[in-house]
Amino acid sequence: MKVEQISIFLENKPGTLESATRTLRDANINIRALSLADTSDFGVLRLIVNDVEKAKQVLKDAGFTVGRTNVVAVEVPDRPGGLHSILEALSRENINVEYMYAFVERSGENAIIIFRFNMTDKAIEALQKKGFKVLPGEKVYSL
Repeated sequence: MKVEQISIFLENKPGTLESATRTLRDANINIRALSLADTSDFGVLRLIVNDVEKAKQVLKDAGFTVGRTNVVAVEVPDRPGGLHSILEALSRENINVEYMYAFVERSGENAIIIFRFNMTDKAIEALQKKGFKVLPGEKVYSL
């Protein structure tokens, strides 16, 4: 029930982000979800893509520093309180959210939230026990 995410470390200057996305486009890699965080010197682009192995290889070949991380994708109804219900379940189990980002498949239906936890396996177990739908990587890569 884990999803593989790639992280690309980017120098914080014009054109670097465009170069990374061009590399993925040229390799016919589709970005399913993303998050970009920055500091004054560098940024971290976190991506869920349709072909993790190929994306990692083409980015490395293009000179980018690339890492892989296991994250968890949780489907939640797209309505007020949806995120809170997940966080409440995690808090009760003393599980910390290190970071997260989200996207909506179709407005008014379901949102998919990508989480990085301090205790991934325990988080998956706690979420499933509370009835939340944890998505397998194959499902997320093909959205």
